[in-house]
Order: sequence, then C-alpha cells, then structure tokens
Amino acid sequence: MNEAFHDIAHMGYVELLTSEFDKSHWFFTDLLAFREVARDGDSAYLRSWDDYERYTIKLTASEKSGIGTVSIRTVSEDALNRRVAAIEASGRGVGWREGSHGIGKTYAFTDPDGHAMEIYYESEWHVPSEETRPALKNQADRFPGHGVNARRLDHVNFLGVDVEANGEFVNNVLGGRATEQIRLDSGRLAAQWFSFTNKSYDLVYSSDKTGTYGRLHHLAFATDTREDILKAADIFLENGVHIETGPHKHAIQQTFFLYVYEPGGNRIEFCNPGARLILAPDWKTIEWSEAERAKGQAWGLKTIETFHTHGTPPVD
Repeated sequence: MNEAFHDIAHMGYVELLTSEFDKSHWFFTDLLAFREVARDGDSAYLRSWDDYERYTIKLTASEKSGIGTVSIRTVSEDALNRRVAAIEASGRGVGWREGSHGIGKTYAFTDPDGHAMEIYYESEWHVPSEETRPALKNQADRFPGHGVNARRLDHVNFLGVDVEANGEFVNNVLGGRATEQIRLDSGRLAAQWFSFTNKSYDLVYSSDKTGTYGRLHHLAFATDTREDILKAADIFLENGVHIETGPHKHAIQQTFFLYVYEPGGNRIEFCNPGARLILAPDWKTIEWSEAERAKGQAWGLKTIETFHTHGTPPVD
C-alpha cells in the first residue's frame, strides 16, 4: 500500500465561483439549508448543518462561474509536513499561506491540470449559537428542517485534460487510491474515482473533451436517505432549478443521484451511497470498459449527453 494513504483525513472546504452571486447564495441557503457564518469581500462562507468545521463552501462572486481553491485536511501536523514534502518534490508546490476563518497555516499547490488546491491540518471546530444548538450533542448544528437539508460535502469531481497524469499525482503525492475507473477502447483513462479513507470516493477526475485546463465537473453533497433526493427533485422543480438528470442510481460506485445546475451554472450533485464502504486494505481497482459504460446507469437510464460536455467555467 502507498505509504501516503491515510495521511489525508477528508476533503475540506471548496471555493465555488459564481457569476450570479445573489441567486447562488439563495440556492445554497434557501434550498440546501446552508447557513452563512462569515463574509469577506466578495465571498460568503456557508456551512452545511453537520459539518464539524466552520464552513463547507466559500461562495465567491466572479465574472465566470467555476471552481476556486479546493482544500484537503490531513490527519496530523506530521502528515501535513509529509504531504507538503511530497508536493514540493513533485514540482507542483506554490507555497505556505495563512489560513482564514478558522483554518490554520495552509500549503497551496496545483494538480497537473492547474486546479488550485491547498492542504492544512489546524482547524477550528464549529461552535453552534444558542439559536442553532442541536438537541443531540453529537451533531454539529440543529437540523434545519427545510429544503434539501444537505448534510455535508461528499466529493469533488474535476474535469481534467489528462486523467491519468492527474490520477498519478493524487495517488503518488496525496495518497489517494483509485477505487474505480473507466478505460476507453483506445487505452486512455476517461475517469478515475479516488478515496482517501474508507469512503468509496472523495475526489474524481473526468476527461475534459474540450482540452481546457482547470475546470469543474461538479460538487456533490450527501443526503441522509434516498427519499431526501426524491424530495429535492420536487423542491428544485417548484423553484425553477434546472434538473439535468436523475434521480437514478449510478452503475459506478452505486450512488443514488440527482444532478442540477445552480443559478451560476455550476453542476451540483445530491448523492446517497447507502452503506457502501471500501474496507479491504488490498482493494483492487474496478475497471469499466467503454462498452460497459455505453449501457448507461445501473437501472438502464442512458447517460445524458450534457454530462460529457457541460462544465464550468464555460468554454466558448
């Protein structure tokens, strides 16, 4: 096993860029039940109700929608130093920065595709207010009880020009292990799913057919049940949010899913993986062929064409 595996605790906060800041803010706070915890210039810091850290996404006004910085938390200070040394050795390092809004020192870097990323360990835990204090002390905040009630960030799916190069970086430098992947008839990898712990996946790279670097395919947020996703579809329908595909079940990773476009045009997934975990320490990557993927999703739904073409920022 790669010695780096288990140095990463989980994906941290994600900066999402939007060209429709007010509408995107409404989407996350009114429909997803996120709470705003801070403002800083053109950015709002929003948290899902059971995130133990102070915030889940940093929503930033931008000329074009897309992905800003994606952060990763390590399991310890020693693990942070080990991963930083590996990043510097790879030549992808940018340098140390002061963290903000509860996050300690962070080390900035990029993946081979140019996505901005950072890694950190020190993090302040969220302290609920009297208004949001939960009845059960083992959850971070009061259950919102409205909208989608998205519980936490589940995973990030990057678009990448070279899936294999990005995957080698994640595996060799960050310690992610590929749990599943798609290989085309040409031999080229079209997508890879990576796990840092026992979750089936935390970070994904999907091939960007436009050849454009540094784009986002989607962000995904976890719900408690499949029924929550069915209710979410009705909520989005009533509020004029574009539903791209689903609800349905993926063949890869077997995740129950719903994809929508938030008002800034970024694709957002709501997912429920059930009880599926990767417990085997010697897990062998599941590989899917081009013919197998052409069959569509688990119950026969064909993969919608925009799933292979839409990303942010948009390409003219």
